[in-house]
Amino acid sequence: MTTSLTGTPIAATVPDEDLKLLLLIRHVEYALLDLFAEGAVGGTLHTCLGQEYVPVALRPFLSDAFVLSNHRGHGHYLAHYEDPVGLLAEVLGRRGAVCGGRGGSQHIYRDRFLSTGVQGESVPVGCGIALGAKRRGSPRLVVIYIGDGTWGEGSVYEALNMAALWGLPVVLVVENNGIAQSTRTSTQMAGTVCGRAAGFGIEHVMVDDVDVLRIRTRLEDPFRDVVDRQRPLVVEFATRRLGPHSKGDDGRSEVELEALRAADWAPYYRLAQPEWFDHWDAEQKRKVAGIVEDVRARPRVSGEVLHV
Repeated sequence: MTTSLTGTPIAATVPDEDLKLLLLIRHVEYALLDLFAEGAVGGTLHTCLGQEYVPVALRPFLSDAFVLSNHRGHGHYLAHYEDPVGLLAEVLGRRGAVCGGRGGSQHIYRDRFLSTGVQGESVPVGCGIALGAKRRGSPRLVVIYIGDGTWGEGSVYEALNMAALWGLPVVLVVENNGIAQSTRTSTQMAGTVCGRAAGFGIEHVMVDDVDVLRIRTRLEDPFRDVVDRQRPLVVEFATRRLGPHSKGDDGRSEVELEALRAADWAPYYRLAQPEWFDHWDAEQKRKVAGIVEDVRARPRVSGEVLHV
């Protein structure tokens, strides 16, 4: 029931649009960390540093999908909409915020995109969306991003049972970075994600790769099967979280963090096309800096209409 994809070097030249998007997400996350350190961000903040390639790789499959994200969802939103202005304004509570400044970093709603900081909530909600669409005679793909730690939530299993039983076109994308907040997955999770999916008769695909083109090639048929055959799928990414859970709650050693940084996607992409990487890296850094300056100069929001 399980297939796998391995390998880390970049096999081919990555299209500019993908490289630009990867670097845009990374520089937005860097900017948000700086803004948080300045005290410009209210509440908390979770970045996706190290995991940016996951939503970028999946982007072509999601144009007509409902997407449910989580607390670490900046990259999911940016890969879907390429809207750094709306996101930064939302997190900073400034005019132009995608949710009128009500959602902040964790709770974004736009069209068919919804993120939540409540772990496990998105799986039953996503299955409900898929069931409703199916009953209306217009089944749609529903993609739900969760982390490895979310497999400790009972609602995940209730929803997977229903998804398999009712034949729902739902894809659970598991960003398994090996650590749930500050607890290593190996110390809190028995068995495997694959084994748990198998318990419901759900296909599982393991992806241990950072090459967005190879990932798309491998996942094209499984995603098509979800829609054509109306059945759920679990896609697990063996990924890396370079930053802390939110800001300072990281008990990992510097040796471990250095190993994670060495396996990051960015050095591989730069190695494959150094000139273009450096060009777009500088361009996206300038772009994000300009957006930050623009957004910070805007008035604070007060009761703006939600973007729906």
